[in-house]
Amino acid sequence: MTSEDPARGPHCLVTGATGYIGGRLVPELLDAGYRVRCLARSPGKLRDHPWAGRAEVVRGDVTDAASVGAAMRDIDIAYYLVHALGTGAGFERTDRESARVFGEQARAAGVRRIVYLGGLTPADVDERALSPHLRSRAEVGRTLLASGVPTAVLRAAVIIGSGSASFEMLRYLTERLPVMVTPSWVRTHIQPIAVRDVLRYLVGSAELPREVSRTFDIGGPEVVTYLDMMRQYASISGLPRRLIVPVPVLTPRLSSHWIGLVTPVPPAIARPLTESLRHEVVCHEHDIARYVPDRPGSPVDLATALSLALQRVREANVTTRWSSASVPGAPSDPLPTDPDWAGGSLYTDRRELPVGASPSALWRVIEGIGGDNGWYSFPLAWAIRGRLDRLVGGVGLRRGRRDAAHLRAGDSLDFWRVEEIEPGRLLRLRAEMRIPGLAWLEMYADQDDSGRTRYRQRAIFHPRGLLGHLYWWSVSPFHAVVFGGMARNIARTAAEEEAAHPERQPAPP
Repeated sequence: MTSEDPARGPHCLVTGATGYIGGRLVPELLDAGYRVRCLARSPGKLRDHPWAGRAEVVRGDVTDAASVGAAMRDIDIAYYLVHALGTGAGFERTDRESARVFGEQARAAGVRRIVYLGGLTPADVDERALSPHLRSRAEVGRTLLASGVPTAVLRAAVIIGSGSASFEMLRYLTERLPVMVTPSWVRTHIQPIAVRDVLRYLVGSAELPREVSRTFDIGGPEVVTYLDMMRQYASISGLPRRLIVPVPVLTPRLSSHWIGLVTPVPPAIARPLTESLRHEVVCHEHDIARYVPDRPGSPVDLATALSLALQRVREANVTTRWSSASVPGAPSDPLPTDPDWAGGSLYTDRRELPVGASPSALWRVIEGIGGDNGWYSFPLAWAIRGRLDRLVGGVGLRRGRRDAAHLRAGDSLDFWRVEEIEPGRLLRLRAEMRIPGLAWLEMYADQDDSGRTRYRQRAIFHPRGLLGHLYWWSVSPFHAVVFGGMARNIARTAAEEEAAHPERQPAPP
């Protein structure tokens, strides 16, 4: 049985809170008066979110029945917002098993509703002809509906919002290519939806009548083609009209690699997006409005959705990005100073320099690293490394930053992930590039015994097999240029910026 406290509101469990939609849903639920518990494999990724102090975070994995069962205790509404995104043959099985575990544990705990966000599938196409990703989304929905717990399966096509993978793909394709040779799927009809409407339907689904257990198609008010979307984006962002020439030869696989070369979205994520555009995906009903009534101005039209998303990007006010979620195939192991790593090989590159600036000035440079600011050493080497990573299916350098000035634990940062941040002192990044091992980069703003500012930097590599050792020794001759140059340039930049902006420094005590 659940234990809803009328004075405090129903209790919600949110999986996928480290992802794009989940990270935005949590504050919406909190503001609506719900109590929220988040289930996350890496709770530390949620530590720095603005809403972190208002929600409970527990460690667990949807594939682990014990941790899911523990997280379900006293829960009224359970949100399933996770997918085993990837191109490996086993992801469909993982999706299927995770949904089964989630449904069984929800039923055992007496949860009164499951809410799932899946993909919109065409009604007139045999499911066997769908892409593996769309087919898996549909199977997850059926599994949850069969769990014995009343379930709302919301099915959306393209979600438009600042930081969404769909919006980023659209934005970069349109901005970077004034003349485009595009796949034939740019003429496929789709029904995009603004992220704010997705969130409104997700929150509203918590209060559906108990007897309602079904799928709902959700979409914006317009049916358009991807070509229409690119032209609308160009118009709204003030770009000249784009010349777009569709060709029939680009398969979804080739399209994903083409997108990976032009946009920050890696092929592993671009492929399911492009595969979903092979078929017409439009809503066949709008029954959700019977239970979550549309307000004036909603659902938001495409032009408004694009304008709002672009405004957020220009104001650097993007709360979550597609890259918030873990990258398929990226390492997620803890820092190798843990006891479990005792006896293993560990390579390090250490640098330490005095800095003619205050610790706060040094920290601003450290926290601002990456993205448009670059990595303060040998830009060509970083660019080549990023391109090589893209060629082997990695994320490359173009993911950039969520925020131009500030970082939080779990943020993606080019081909790194923020694993730990102690404001004013430490930034630890974990590599998500494709390498034969695990790698970290630590940057410290410290003071010595005399009170002088010092910059400390440590690169750490834990090799995997013989190839890992060979990799380290093959790149170590360049460390003096790359890591040594980085340390010197960070120290110099901090001193220069403090001299240029003395007003930014804290007043003496």
